Amino acid sequence: MATESRNPRSLGLDKMTASEIVRLMNEEESAVLKALAGAEGPLAVAGEKAAEAFKQGGRIIYVGAGTSGRIAAADAAEMPPTFGIESNRFVAVIAGGTSASDRSVEDAEDDIYASITALNEMGVGRKDIVIGIAASGSTPFVVSAVHHAQQKGVWTCGIANNRGAALLQIADHAVLLDTGPEVLTGSTRLKAGTAQKLALNRISTVAMVLSGKVIENLMVDVKAKNQKLKERCARIVCELTPATKDEAWELLEQNNWSIRQVIEAAKLPAQQSA
Repeated sequence: MATESRNPRSLGLDKMTASEIVRLMNEEESAVLKALAGAEGPLAVAGEKAAEAFKQGGRIIYVGAGTSGRIAAADAAEMPPTFGIESNRFVAVIAGGTSASDRSVEDAEDDIYASITALNEMGVGRKDIVIGIAASGSTPFVVSAVHHAQQKGVWTCGIANNRGAALLQIADHAVLLDTGPEVLTGSTRLKAGTAQKLALNRISTVAMVLSGKVIENLMVDVKAKNQKLKERCARIVCELTPATKDEAWELLEQNNWSIRQVIEAAKLPAQQSA
């Protein structure tokens, strides 16, 4: 596997200075953007499928182990505050359970039954989609989940960093992120993990934009849970309506900090006069 191969450019890593290591890692990161560019089409399709599932009331279910699982959990966790959606619409099934979100549970990735059990307990169905993420593309926890979801008639996507990986072959839709050997051999938290995070950024953002959760390039369903977000809401209202900052703040307070309600209220007088 390319992700387990030794990178000839970093054979002398243990003899390099801090500056040399940083420079080499910066140079190697160019492979990430090349991999993403090569996967533009497949990523767009995955985003479209995620949007279809979301609009039909289904869930986007990420499945991963280790670094991939934690990356998936991070992306899923950002969806509710960013787009104002329920926390069960983007979910992550991680090898080792929730305890693996902040610590390594490496042996859990070999359990082929745990992911199946998790999907069954969630009641995975045909409205949902399942996206399996694994740098190697052979992680048993992930591959078994994707296979099980397929047997239930669920559309599946596999994201991996190695050509010909089992995950890419078994899934309905394959996304290859060909990032090559890591600077630190086998440490897929580096290029492979970075590419995976950026890939999920694209899939989830496409899904939300196509689902109408964005106006222009603004997060109109953002949840105003703190002062910074309240100020962002006020700026968005000012961008989309003639309101001043003070007026926007007052309107938001009157509408439970719902940007959409404020926008609809701003349109109403014009609609009535028409």
